[in-house]
Amino acid sequence: MANASLSAGESPQRTRQAWSVLLVSTLAFTVCFMVWMMFGVIGIPIKKMLNLSSTQFGLLTAMPVLTGSLVRVPLGIWTDKFGGRIVMTALMALTVPAIWFMSYATEYWHFLTIGLFVGLAGGSFSVGTPYVARWFPKNRQGMAMGVYGAGNSGAAVNKFVAPVLLVAFGWAMVPQVYAAIMLGTLVLFWLFSYSDPAHLVPSNVKFTDQLKALKDPKVIKYCQYYSIVFGGYVALSLWMVQYYVGEYGLDIRVAALLAACFSLPGGVLRAIGGVLSDKYGAHSVTWWVMWVSWICLFLLSYPQTDFTILTVNGSTTFHIGLNVYAFTALMGVLGVAFAFGKASVFKYISDDYPKNIGAISGIVGLAGGLGGFVLPIMFGALMDFTGVRSSAFMLMYGVVWVSLIWMYFTEVRRTDVMDPASASAQQAVR
Repeated sequence: MANASLSAGESPQRTRQAWSVLLVSTLAFTVCFMVWMMFGVIGIPIKKMLNLSSTQFGLLTAMPVLTGSLVRVPLGIWTDKFGGRIVMTALMALTVPAIWFMSYATEYWHFLTIGLFVGLAGGSFSVGTPYVARWFPKNRQGMAMGVYGAGNSGAAVNKFVAPVLLVAFGWAMVPQVYAAIMLGTLVLFWLFSYSDPAHLVPSNVKFTDQLKALKDPKVIKYCQYYSIVFGGYVALSLWMVQYYVGEYGLDIRVAALLAACFSLPGGVLRAIGGVLSDKYGAHSVTWWVMWVSWICLFLLSYPQTDFTILTVNGSTTFHIGLNVYAFTALMGVLGVAFAFGKASVFKYISDDYPKNIGAISGIVGLAGGLGGFVLPIMFGALMDFTGVRSSAFMLMYGVVWVSLIWMYFTEVRRTDVMDPASASAQQAVR
């Protein structure tokens, strides 16, 4: 069934196959992302078991992200060359043994080494993005990539599933169950996905030819944007459970549930971000995403503070700080903003590089993934150095400032972001 030759045009069969590819690819990406974020939950008992510092914990959680980032460029290129169906199937198959062996690790270096192989699952984004986009017309590619990108909600699924398994059976049961889920998903993906030879880059095109577009300075800018909306999303998804446990003294199950208030909208609503990007343009959506993120991070950055002032009646002490409800609400808004931003950045790519989506999405995905690798380590180092947990948000606040300034001088000064028509005009100019 899956190897049948596909008809051209928008026939009912073609439409059915396109949606089948989109749905099964999104399922595969959700499972891959769930596995990729595994250390965000099981890392907490491992940290206690191995007596790790915050910096060591940050490295532990970030190690899978490193591999998932570094493989994104070659995976994107191979997807252009060989097709998403074959590359995605091979990728999932390679991760199953590594996930299973995670349950037998006992030393810190064991976890770091196996984490590198588990991290291959994170490269699935660069496979599925060009794979699903090419099944849809240009005016619906933002929607398609947004729906596929909603698989980021695997970070939230991890926070629902892993704590239950951890409390009931111990942390070692989590990777065993995840390995079985990955194997089952691999079978479903192979049965219900399709291949279209028309989507492949001609065999006479070399990898170096595909990479020439990476010299374009716009690609570097898109990398910066994505290092925030995706890299920040990954980093905070890994960091938030232990943040809730440490900052508010919550049980790990409650902490994971509240952390999902950030991870879930940050993944699921990416599809809406794709639709908005199709309608209003990638620039307009990204501009407002950056501003909303900046405001949220400014408020999240303020540490729990007690200060005393002298009044005519003596000393009076005040407390300023976010309680758990206000903190969770702001994290939810930030998650929504990141979801829209992840979709809008890839709308830029599909608009500017329609013939080279795989290679460009690979390099931009690499930048986002590296952000997700570096940020948790920096979060831990800042916490060890300052003792202030909210220093993680201070760092993110500064990174968002860079993108806002960059975007203002390269795009906003020439565009009225309140006018949807101007977004279309800008797309035409580019």
